[in-house]
Amino acid sequence: MATETQIELLVEGVRDVLGDDLVGAYLHGSAVLGGFRPDSDVDIIIVSERRTTADEKRRLIDLLLSISGARASLLPGRPIELDIVVESEVRPWRYPPTFDLHYDELLRERFESGELEPWTSTTNQDLASVVTMALLGDKPLAGPQPKQVFDPVPRSDYIDAILRDIGTVDEFLPWDTRNVVLTLARIWSAVATEEVYSKEGAARWALSRLPQQHQVVLEHARAAYSGEAKDSWDDIGPQVRAYANHVVSEIKRGRTTDNDRSVTSRR
Repeated sequence: MATETQIELLVEGVRDVLGDDLVGAYLHGSAVLGGFRPDSDVDIIIVSERRTTADEKRRLIDLLLSISGARASLLPGRPIELDIVVESEVRPWRYPPTFDLHYDELLRERFESGELEPWTSTTNQDLASVVTMALLGDKPLAGPQPKQVFDPVPRSDYIDAILRDIGTVDEFLPWDTRNVVLTLARIWSAVATEEVYSKEGAARWALSRLPQQHQVVLEHARAAYSGEAKDSWDDIGPQVRAYANHVVSEIKRGRTTDNDRSVTSRR
């Protein structure tokens, strides 16, 4: 299924469910930062004037199960990651923000089994990153420009949100190696520069700052992401952990420097 068709079906379906309570729909992620590859997710945040009912959640989940990912029941397409938030709960901005619905393919089996809310918390720190990207991308799919819907996200909230991915390195590195390697570079670049880079942009930034022994890992991840190399890690498996340890150390060092700079600026 063409990506444009997926997006149209999703926005039409959300509009059917929310009606006049739909405030807006906004792209974020690689689709707006650059580096949108054939296997990239379609990342969308929906803003509503109200929370959805259980029946409305079921309708939205059924729609997503039919159009998201390789296992879509209607036609296979890109994986969709969708967040629905209530306007009054994200503006004025507060952290961590609450959400009404979150969908991604990692939750597919739980949604297919009938769960409507397979999460343990009604807040989601990751929305600080989502809103930041939506504002930067400025790609409304429905409704007004994102700056008319979202408040700017403080840097401290954005950094806190992306730093959470460090906690999943041990869990995800063995089976999602490429994305973890690239995500670590993105976190490092964000902490060090105050910029929001795409995965490829962050890789370019980090490559020139890595010791030579770690460059091969990041360069392979970048090449696999862009389709220039196979996403296989057998040949350099032992080097991946060393790369991850080094970049996590750099992130923590950069975070300490950033905190010290913030304290100085408040004096």
